[in-house]
Amino acid sequence: MKKENDFFNDVYDVVRQIPAGRATSYGAIAAYLGQKRGARMVGWAMGNSYNKQGVPAHRVVNSQGILSARHLFGTPTAMQERLESEGVNVKNDKIQNWKERFWDPEKELH
Repeated sequence: MKKENDFFNDVYDVVRQIPAGRATSYGAIAAYLGQKRGARMVGWAMGNSYNKQGVPAHRVVNSQGILSARHLFGTPTAMQERLESEGVNVKNDKIQNWKERFWDPEKELH
């Protein structure tokens, strides 16, 4: 169990570094952490974090920029509202201008 907790904490450390107004994907976090096929595990970690203080979980979406975890927030629109409060345009549960909003931890973190 310790190893899983370490991975979850590594995921949260990456998520805390996503700047406001940007977002990343489960797969990008997994790749950065050396788990190229670990997007689902990142999703599992994120599923435990939506109410954690200091983890901006609303900035993590699927690989197409879709707010796939929106149902885990307090209300159906809470995830979108948090992103929009940071200047991210969301339409039909998808981040607009996804390529420009995408934050790649492989490129941004050293």
